[in-house]
Amino acid sequence: MTGSRRRWAWGVGIAAGTAGLLSWMPLFHVVPFPRGDAPQQSSAAATFDPVAFVDEFWTTRLIPGSDGAVDALELVSIIQQDHHSARKTHGHSVGLGSTYYYFIAGTGNVVSVDKNSIGLSLQEDQTQIPLVLETGNIFGNAVRDGTGLLDVNGFANSQDFNSVSSQINGRIETNVLPGLRKIAKPGVKLRFVGCVEITDEDTDLKPLRVVPFIIEAG
Repeated sequence: MTGSRRRWAWGVGIAAGTAGLLSWMPLFHVVPFPRGDAPQQSSAAATFDPVAFVDEFWTTRLIPGSDGAVDALELVSIIQQDHHSARKTHGHSVGLGSTYYYFIAGTGNVVSVDKNSIGLSLQEDQTQIPLVLETGNIFGNAVRDGTGLLDVNGFANSQDFNSVSSQINGRIETNVLPGLRKIAKPGVKLRFVGCVEITDEDTDLKPLRVVPFIIEAG
């Protein structure tokens, strides 16, 4: 047998042997996961509990955070002089939209009581109503976004963030507004803490419409 034919025979033999070895012991095995061990996708969004979140936020951050609210009389005065300056100094914005918010606290005398709002004067000799407290159904994101205490980037998705707003609004409607409507009579002095949502400066600045989450008489 010549050298070239001998090398060809060796090559064929090695290839055949390798093929046989791989058929008996492959390079890798495909092992399916048992059903109970299959990788699970994150369920953070599914397990988010807005009720529990708002319960904790309300007691540990929102109520204690009321010390950071701007004084209502001061804010109204700045707005009357230069509402652009007021927004720059005291406003809160979320995202790139034109809507902005104020976190506000103060004391006022009840001047008027309507079905969905209570008008307050902030000074004894004030004839105009610079501020009203909302007492109807609460919509929007005034309290969620107005305090500046919550960051949308801290939530897994927008659905969770929106559910927080719904829970806060519902809690105000259930726990705050009934008591407010009960004590609000012309001449009564009220202390309030709440937030204002400004979507149209032509209508939302005069008067300021406050969504209150703290109300005290006297």
